Amino acid sequence: MAPRCLEKFCGQPVSPQQLSEIVEIIETFPRLSRTELANTICEIFSWKRPTGKLKTVECREFLERLDENGIIRLPACRKKYAHKGPVKVERSRKGDIQPAVSTKLKNLWPIRLTKVDDQGQRRLWYEYVDRYHYLGYRLPFGAQLRYFIVSGATDEMLGCFQFSSPAWKMAARDRWIGWTDDQRKINLQRIINNSRFLILPWVKVKNLASTALSLAVRRVPDDWKDVYGYRPVLMETLVDRKRFKGTCYKAANWIHVGKTTGRGRMDRDRSRDGAAVKEIYVYPLSSRFRQELGC
Repeated sequence: MAPRCLEKFCGQPVSPQQLSEIVEIIETFPRLSRTELANTICEIFSWKRPTGKLKTVECREFLERLDENGIIRLPACRKKYAHKGPVKVERSRKGDIQPAVSTKLKNLWPIRLTKVDDQGQRRLWYEYVDRYHYLGYRLPFGAQLRYFIVSGATDEMLGCFQFSSPAWKMAARDRWIGWTDDQRKINLQRIINNSRFLILPWVKVKNLASTALSLAVRRVPDDWKDVYGYRPVLMETLVDRKRFKGTCYKAANWIHVGKTTGRGRMDRDRSRDGAAVKEIYVYPLSSRFRQELGC
């Protein structure tokens, strides 16, 4: 099947010759999964992050868009890769309900964020989020960093954070930023999403949540640059108003910019009716964030 139009990958034009090579790779290696094809294509075209890591997630999305447009024909999704949905998380005694932590914030000070780095930390983080966050644990989209919120005074675990790749499109956010579709496609990865925030259910400490958010906006951008090679300029998050009022985000000076349309990240054909409408909050990490996002 011959490519018939000019496409873009991460904002950069993809030539007809490259599209022909992609078609040839798919036809030559029909047994490769979609993710394996994305890895192969990233290697061939050097589609990498500044750190040298392959842009596998972005490439797979690009390939699936080409497939939807009839430019290429991908192999069928294997069950293992069919969707990034709920996964089975093992339970342990470490993840059980702990004795109540009900005290003043100053008695837990200093509050610190501990980046999740090793396998044991990851397993406990997965378990906490899967057991106690209303959305549970799901495989995140794209890049991500995870943290524990810890008391420096007592070494007690108080909560969890996850920051990951941003939403592809959100009309209210995009209007507030003021960028065009082309600017969004090129600069979208300069935004990161606070995709999980959990204060453990046995922790009842006034002002802890807003304090943790204030620490995150100072710490996470530098960590993101160390890991992925670039510094984000804006954070975003989504708050389900049926469950939460967004009080901690407001207290931490996040800006409310509107609501979602109730569609998920991958719901481009508007097929998922009835999804929860959520409130969108953002936090600028740079005074020139709009210029750095291409506006």
